[in-house]
Amino acid sequence: MYDKVKWPADQEPKISAIYALNDIDIKAPAEVVWKLLVDAKNWGSYFPPEDQVEILSGETELVLGNNWSRVTIGFLMHLTVTEFVPNHRLAWKTTVDDDNTNSTAYHGWVITPTEDGVHVLTEETQQGEWFLKILGHKHPGGLYAYHQEWLECLKTAAERIAAVK
Repeated sequence: MYDKVKWPADQEPKISAIYALNDIDIKAPAEVVWKLLVDAKNWGSYFPPEDQVEILSGETELVLGNNWSRVTIGFLMHLTVTEFVPNHRLAWKTTVDDDNTNSTAYHGWVITPTEDGVHVLTEETQQGEWFLKILGHKHPGGLYAYHQEWLECLKTAAERIAAVK
């Protein structure tokens, strides 16, 4: 049994218009996977769609409470890290620039050790008209597909790093 994301009450999947859960087994230590996740400015090196990340609060990597931005599927989003347990849990809350509907998203990652590496689970919920209009109606299943590609790229990068250590 693997751990799942700890949801804030206003982001629970049961009240969310859009929800995706993806997971994958990776043959690499948790520290390698963690480093790839918190080094957000370099996500584009292994997952090209995430090549426009900027940490706004001065740190070089994601840490608890820092503010950052990214361009995802062509939209500028602002994010805040809300959960940070090194080598185990990472989560952030998202708002979209130029959105006047107060739409939000919550995205979490959980890394669980296994016999030969780790199990990585990622879940995201999205609430509000903006996400429903832009993603839900125009790209049904798009969030799941995007996260699955991200996980597969994370796996490839982590296993490549682990193989040379």
